[in-house]
Amino acid sequence: MIEINVKLFSVAKDLAGIPETKLSLDHQATASHVLDYLVQTNPRFAEWRNHLRVAVNCEYVELNHTLHDGDEVAIIPPVSGG
Repeated sequence: MIEINVKLFSVAKDLAGIPETKLSLDHQATASHVLDYLVQTNPRFAEWRNHLRVAVNCEYVELNHTLHDGDEVAIIPPVSGG
């Protein structure tokens, strides 16, 4: 098992009702597994899943990115501004 710290921003934080959480996942877990977990524990994430970006240790990653023990995972919704 690996333990990661997940930080949630904006709408993701609102949906979860918390700004961050710790997760224990199997070895070989990917960024996609974190999103799957969020959808399973809070179905309201389902409508946002395909719009959320994932960053690991302050760098955007693809959903197939393998996570490691101690990683910090940020869940970031779409942003706009000017």
